[in-house]
Amino acid sequence: MNIAHLLLGSAQEFRDHTALARGGEAYLSYRDLWRKVSVMSAHLTGRFGLARGDRVAFAMTNCVESIEVMYAIWHAGLCAVPMNAKLHAKEFTFILDNSGARLCFVTPDLADTIAEAAREAPSLTQIVDVTTKSYASMAVGDPVAMADAEPTDPAWLFYTSGTTGRPKGAILTHRNLLAMTLNYYADVDRPPAGSSMVHAAPISHGSGLWNFPMVTRGVVQVFPDSGHYDVPETVALMNRWPDCSIFLAPTMVKRLIEHPAVADLKPGALRLISYGGGPMYVSDLKHAIKLLGNKLCQLYGQGESPMTITHLSLDMHAETDHPRYEEHLASAGLPDTCVEVRVVDEDGKRVPVGEVGEIIVKGDTVMAGYWNNAEATAKSLRHGWLWTGDVGAFDEDGFLTLKDRSKDMIISGGTNIYPREIEDVLNLHPAVAECSVVGRPHPEWGEEVVAFVVTRAGATLTSAELDRLCLDNIARFKRPKDYKFVDALPKNNYGKILKTELRTKL
Repeated sequence: MNIAHLLLGSAQEFRDHTALARGGEAYLSYRDLWRKVSVMSAHLTGRFGLARGDRVAFAMTNCVESIEVMYAIWHAGLCAVPMNAKLHAKEFTFILDNSGARLCFVTPDLADTIAEAAREAPSLTQIVDVTTKSYASMAVGDPVAMADAEPTDPAWLFYTSGTTGRPKGAILTHRNLLAMTLNYYADVDRPPAGSSMVHAAPISHGSGLWNFPMVTRGVVQVFPDSGHYDVPETVALMNRWPDCSIFLAPTMVKRLIEHPAVADLKPGALRLISYGGGPMYVSDLKHAIKLLGNKLCQLYGQGESPMTITHLSLDMHAETDHPRYEEHLASAGLPDTCVEVRVVDEDGKRVPVGEVGEIIVKGDTVMAGYWNNAEATAKSLRHGWLWTGDVGAFDEDGFLTLKDRSKDMIISGGTNIYPREIEDVLNLHPAVAECSVVGRPHPEWGEEVVAFVVTRAGATLTSAELDRLCLDNIARFKRPKDYKFVDALPKNNYGKILKTELRTKL
């Protein structure tokens, strides 16, 4: 089934309900959104000459047009390639080239960056700014029938950085996205028609994936005028569009509960905060519950099994009389309804309760594989199981606690940062003999990036030089916040750098 059928169903059942809002103003009803998407899809296949299965990318700060673009892509039988608006031009280039995207939609703030990236992505022949006449003209014409799609057809090609330093495109099919949507109703919430969701987090990630359960239930999806997360603006929008669901990284939750504007929240404004993408400190969680009430639900997932591995439900957050309540709050919760989750040793055998091992997952939300990367696919998908690279342990109640996120991954502001990617850039400098990147705890962002650098004999090197090198090659948020110059890096007998020892020197 084409995932765009979700919008068709809501256009029939909730036809006059507001589907999209720009700030405090209604933008389109479900009926009008469906018509516009259908007409736009005709332009994709006609004017742009795209055929079933072709990839269409988008690099956009949060805006109502992002939903139009996504559903037009699926209506036409194409595959969406969401890209983080914070990426560097070289990172955009890799994704555009690797995916073979032929068309990219952009917001004006990213138009020049994508144009620069496109110079080395020969498959990309068209860039459309959603604020131009070119985009507006896509709403002109007659609706066309939705394209057929098999459940196994790629629908969402999500590029997630890997420990190899190069992003990998996780292929999410129509079936994957539908299973994820149904799982939302099973384990997270079933929002009523007319309620709302404010997209404060990037639409290219978790917030965007939550659009499906919202569309299906006739929920109004609200996009801040600013295009990003601003606490006073977010609070005002929740008051304007009450019974609001919102997806936030833990650091965003912390910013909310520590901002004076949270006192302006009206009764009934907030329905649910689903949080994930990094560790949530128990002290912050308890503070949030005390301040907001029982309004939080935790999600643990990966791009390879989006938003669906384990959950800590509203009810679990409220079980204050449980003897292990705080341990449960510190956990990632219980396995989701739609998946089977195991903790295993190197041979794939289950480890006993309380013992640490790798987390593996099986179910209809697990990706089909990595785009054009058979080696990485074979490593991650074994006998139907997704090997997450994360390690954790189950307790006697069946709650999963994460012990490490892919061992060396840094999570800053809810965004995954992989050290190898930064190390590859630092090693480009001729004065760098060796380097190693680790995460350092940060009170607001969770972690920040720190680089340990060994300078070549006789060479001189400054932090400013390395900072400029990083800014020229990777996104600003990934660059190290501190450079520590050392004589040597600690290593084991096999020559492997001991990052655990480096973390003791922070």
